[in-house]
Amino acid sequence: MSESNKDKVITFDDVVAAQKLIKEHVIRTQVSYSGNTSQLLGCDVFFKHENDQKTGSFKVRGALNKIGNLSESEQKKGIVASSAGNHAQGVAYSSHRVGVPAKIVMPKFSPLIKAKATEHYGAEVIFHGEVYDDAYEYARQLEAEYGYTFVHAFNDPHVIAGQGTAALEIMDQIDDLDSIVVAIGGGGLISGLATVLKHVNPKIKIYGVVSAQAPNMLGLFKNTPEKYPYISGDTIADGIAVKKANAFVCDNYIKKLVDDIITVTDDEICEAMVWMMERTKSVVEGCSAAVLAGAIKSDWDFGQKTCLFLSGGNVDLKLLTQIIERGMIKLGRLSRIKVLVSDRPGQLHALTHVLAHHQANVLEVHHDRLGENLRPKQATMEFLIECKGKSHLDEIKMAIKGIGAQLL
Repeated sequence: MSESNKDKVITFDDVVAAQKLIKEHVIRTQVSYSGNTSQLLGCDVFFKHENDQKTGSFKVRGALNKIGNLSESEQKKGIVASSAGNHAQGVAYSSHRVGVPAKIVMPKFSPLIKAKATEHYGAEVIFHGEVYDDAYEYARQLEAEYGYTFVHAFNDPHVIAGQGTAALEIMDQIDDLDSIVVAIGGGGLISGLATVLKHVNPKIKIYGVVSAQAPNMLGLFKNTPEKYPYISGDTIADGIAVKKANAFVCDNYIKKLVDDIITVTDDEICEAMVWMMERTKSVVEGCSAAVLAGAIKSDWDFGQKTCLFLSGGNVDLKLLTQIIERGMIKLGRLSRIKVLVSDRPGQLHALTHVLAHHQANVLEVHHDRLGENLRPKQATMEFLIECKGKSHLDEIKMAIKGIGAQLL
């Protein structure tokens, strides 16, 4: 794309054109109704399952549209992109489908599973730098040196139009939609979706969710960026952990089309991921669960029908157990209880009797008589227990205090 139109603001017609171009290469992902989540939010809740999309996320839509609009000479020279996750896989898959050589620059410590998936789709992976910013700078260096076309993750009109094609599907799949909740990283996804939805029905509410670790877009949206600084990309919602929000995207799309934005913490996202797995049988990544976390936390008017946009399902399996446990802890379903007792026979029996009587499932037990803060004739016992919820946990703790044990 020439420098003269790289900052073009897309229209509804641009998205329709994108759909014609990419439709044979993408899945028309399903929309599902969730009764449990509808009860939780007090309206009819539908999920758009881009976690079932090719490469496991919506990113392939924008990448396909960008690459499909390259000139013949640009396609021959090839493309370059920088990413540590879904964008890398989306670009790699898209370049393979169109037959364009691709190089993806990834930070050295990118998850190996994502790097392997990117290579599997046919791209050359180049590891460079400690963090994403290093990889991005090197990719732009390769662009300048070899004449490759850089495929931006969000700040590109072809990419934004490609992401917007999911909204054309949603309008066919949900009649009389009143609102939608979308995660915001760079803002390309919500910009494309909002362009379509507001064109079809200006009354549709567009709500955005950002990570509390990277809330800069909320700061630009509210014109108070100093109040919402980037904290850390070390978040389970790594797909939306953008260090510096893009002013052009915010001014030309977010401020004009989005009704409100909210932040969510990693703990809130963990709770939402557990809900999604238990109640909807869907395994989604952190940025997908963030939309549910934001919807639960907010006081938004969803109307009668709302759509929660599940942007991806590429979960790092090494973190999944930790995420589940953390989410269950926040829900009061899992707890570590540590008690100080007299070091004499019968104490363990008394405690396990209380736990059994109150129907707590004991998963682990640790008995310590030699801790440096313990006096003679003292011991600590630590239990990892599974219970029914926060009120049940409070009941168990009261019963433990009732036999003279001291909770630590």
